[in-house]
Amino acid sequence: MNVIEQHLATRRSTGLFDFSFMSLVEIEGSGARAFLEHVQTRSIVALEPRRIAYTLLLNDDATVFIDATLWKHSSERWWLFTGRRSDVDRIRSRAGEFDVRMRERSDDFATLALQGPNSGRLLARLVGESLVSSLRYFRFAETHIANMPVTVGRLGYSGELGYEIVVPAGGVTAVQRALLDLGAVECGFDAANSLRIESGYLLFDREVTGNENAVELRLERLIELDGRNFVGSRAFTPVRRTPPDDVLVGLEIVDRPASSLPPVARATSECDSPIFQRRIALGFAARDVGTGSLVRLTDGRLAKIARLPFYDPSRQRPRSSPF
Repeated sequence: MNVIEQHLATRRSTGLFDFSFMSLVEIEGSGARAFLEHVQTRSIVALEPRRIAYTLLLNDDATVFIDATLWKHSSERWWLFTGRRSDVDRIRSRAGEFDVRMRERSDDFATLALQGPNSGRLLARLVGESLVSSLRYFRFAETHIANMPVTVGRLGYSGELGYEIVVPAGGVTAVQRALLDLGAVECGFDAANSLRIESGYLLFDREVTGNENAVELRLERLIELDGRNFVGSRAFTPVRRTPPDDVLVGLEIVDRPASSLPPVARATSECDSPIFQRRIALGFAARDVGTGSLVRLTDGRLAKIARLPFYDPSRQRPRSSPF
C-alpha cells in the first residue's frame, strides 16, 4: 500500500507501525521516584502501578529537552520512553547521587503500535476481550501474543484508539505476523507522520528542538507545580521571551502568493492530508494571531491559522470504546 492507503487504513480500520527506533530506559531502585521527579515535570507521587504518564524533560532554562512517556511497573521499577536513542546518556547524566540503577533496554525490546478504530477488536482476538475491555487510556497490562510475553499500553500517536505493544526483540517478527494475519495493515513512518500532524502531535527535532518552552508548545498542563516551584528537586529558571513567545498553531497552506501580509509564521511539519484533502502543517505564530487569520510563512507562502488538532478536536477517539 502507498502512504495515503496506509493513512486511511489506520483512520478506518487498523494500522500496524514499528516504533522500535524509540529509546527505552529502565530505572530501578529505592530512589527511582525521587530521581524521576527530579528529571521530568509530572507529579508522580499518586501514580498507580500499570499507569502511564505523558511528560516533559526540561533543560536547565526550562525549555523542553524532549517529551516522553513514563510507565510505572512498581515504586522501584519504571520505564521511560523517548523518541531518540541519543537521549539515554543525557538522562543517565542526571542521576547524580540518587539511589537508582539505569539500564538502556532499547535493543532488548521492540515497540509495535496498533492503531485505528478496529484495533481493540483485533487485539482481543489474540489476548481476550476481558483484558482489552478493562484496559483504560494510559494504562498497561502484561500478557502474551504468539507465545511471547508482551506489555500492552493503551495509547498511541495517530489520534485513534490504539495500543503500543512492547515485545522482546527476538519475538517481534512472530507478534507482527500474528497481527498482520488478522488484518492489520503494515504502515511506515510517512503514514505515522501525516496521522500525527492531522492529530496535532509533536515530533522531536521538528516542533521540539530544545529551544521551546512548554507554553510555546501548548503543553503547560504538563508542568505540575508544588507551590510556586516545579515538582521535584531541580531548580529551573523559566525562559523569558522578548518579543512575546510564538506558540504552536495549525496551518492550512493556501495556494496563492502571500504578497505583503505582515504577520509571519513558520511551518515545522507539513503534509498533504488524506482526510481533509489539503496541505496542512504544524508551526509557530505570535500568540495574538487568531484562528482564521492569514499569515505569511517564512518561505513566502500564504497560510491560514487553524485550530488544533485538525482531526477529532475533542480528542475523544483515543478514549473510545474498543468494541
